[in-house]
Amino acid sequence: MSGERAFLYVQHLLGIGHLKRAATLARALAARGLEVTLASGGFAVPGLALGEVRLVQLPPAGAADLGFVSLVDERGKPVDEHWKERRREALLAAWRETAPHALVLELFPFGRRQMRFELEPLLDAAAAAPRRPAIVCSVRDILGGGQKDPSKQDQMLETLERYFDHVLVHADPNVVRFEETFRHTHRIRDRLHYTGFLTDPGFPPDRPAAPLPRGETSGQGEVLVSAGGGAVGARLLEVAIRSRPLTHLAHRTWRVLAGMNASAEQFEALRALANRCGEGRVLVERARQDFSALLANCHLSVSQAGYNTVMEILQARARAVAVPFAGGNETEQTLRARLLAERGLLEIVEERALTPQALAAAIGRAARRERPRADGIDLGGAAMSAALIARWAAERR
Repeated sequence: MSGERAFLYVQHLLGIGHLKRAATLARALAARGLEVTLASGGFAVPGLALGEVRLVQLPPAGAADLGFVSLVDERGKPVDEHWKERRREALLAAWRETAPHALVLELFPFGRRQMRFELEPLLDAAAAAPRRPAIVCSVRDILGGGQKDPSKQDQMLETLERYFDHVLVHADPNVVRFEETFRHTHRIRDRLHYTGFLTDPGFPPDRPAAPLPRGETSGQGEVLVSAGGGAVGARLLEVAIRSRPLTHLAHRTWRVLAGMNASAEQFEALRALANRCGEGRVLVERARQDFSALLANCHLSVSQAGYNTVMEILQARARAVAVPFAGGNETEQTLRARLLAERGLLEIVEERALTPQALAAAIGRAARRERPRADGIDLGGAAMSAALIARWAAERR
């Protein structure tokens, strides 16, 4: 251990992408010898790989709907002031126990405005500490549609200038620049650091995380259909199953991953659909810990365009069709997918135009391509982010 301590905070509300990204950064910091605490405010995710990272599970909350405004607790009940007080005290207690040299907040203040009740007290405590830690924001490449309101962006800037020393943008500026979705970028240039896209340095794994069934080759030559955590991807999975007989890949195995957040009803409906029209070639499963190995071995991927999934597609050099999630005024996935499609790295079907016929046509186009190469795109964001945070933590020790 180097002696420096880092405290990371993350709140996932619907899918699990924010938590996976924070976990990747936390593992990279631990690999550099830092003592790392990750405080997670979302619902627990089984099988989350953290290695030497200490996990603090706060009283969990999720989004009540796609508006991301109202919070519900683990029982699905709206949170109240008593719950907020209990949650705030749990977070501050974990912070005090850690006494870190670096405080890293995932997304805030570019998002998670509904968590101000606990994050502003945390930031006040950090700013007033006898030995003030480096205060860092960790943010993905593109802000979502609801985060681009001018008045909200004014508040983001005010919070950044009041509290934050550094902003890590996990992107390659040759692909997408932060000013495309944050209009005050010029005001924070002295604090902003592009890290490259944040990916798992260990990808693809040497072996899957769990034993494979007899005879299984971890997805070799399959069509892999996925929707991240599965909270909002049921329609994509259904349309993909219906598109199979319309493609020239119908003879291959199609593996459909419903995700851990898909409801039991959605999962059973997908299995029933696969039984009716899959001709024995469609497997419907929950999320698998060897997803990266499946992706690396597949003939073609069909997915949404979330940050983590897209980065894994690039690492795997997988032929891909992306159907960007566009519900709740979201534009983030659409912009990311379009930028990569312009480079010939994937095919797109817009969510509003998603039909079995449209998806089958896109699958045909993607399948005719050679496996793409993401040459010239910086995928080393985990190591760069960890190096920067480690340096700033050492300065505050």
